[in-house]
Amino acid sequence: MTDQFSHLFTLDEANSLLKEIRPIVGEMFAAREEILSLRPSLEGMLEKMLGNGGSRQAGDLLEAFDRLRQAVGKIQAKGVLVKDIQSGLLDFPSLREGRPVFLCWQYDEPGVGFWHELDSGFTGRQPI
Repeated sequence: MTDQFSHLFTLDEANSLLKEIRPIVGEMFAAREEILSLRPSLEGMLEKMLGNGGSRQAGDLLEAFDRLRQAVGKIQAKGVLVKDIQSGLLDFPSLREGRPVFLCWQYDEPGVGFWHELDSGFTGRQPI
């Protein structure tokens, strides 16, 4: 069952990695905000694209999606799962009492302070 994760984190490892991950989550938030800010112009942009006219908004949108993809990829490359890009919810695969669980962290939290079963998600979070 633990073969499905590239790394199993201890609580100390997860908390230590937050120093690297926090700025990446910030990049993820910034890219997401740009995508949302461009959303009102999407309808017109799509109409132009259908007419093959292109637009600057299309280029901006593609760049923002690329930055978002890169930020998520950087986090996942460390063995951490991105669960929600809106709240910055991340899961660190770990072991608890010999079984795989997730250590759970959200961007506004000072450190990793919760865990949950693999199938329970955010609503099943329990304090460590």
